[in-house]
Amino acid sequence: MSLDIQWKEQENIKVLLTEKESPLKNMIVDYVGQKNNPSDDRVTVDMIINSLIEELPEVVYVLAEENFVRGYEQGLQDMDNFEE
Repeated sequence: MSLDIQWKEQENIKVLLTEKESPLKNMIVDYVGQKNNPSDDRVTVDMIINSLIEELPEVVYVLAEENFVRGYEQGLQDMDNFEE
């Protein structure tokens, strides 16, 4: 199995292939690949996120919460900079 990281921009799809290998990454990609059984043997980030949501929702919740707080703080900083 291999990992495809994709960002969709309208009709074009940009693909970033990661070079860094690790035992955890290999385990996750193999697990998600076996679970989803993609026809092209490519595991997408979307597949991994969906698996995490199903099996480890508390981890995804913490990541989403942290992302929200950081975005909110950035918005407040941008507002302060705009007023100056």
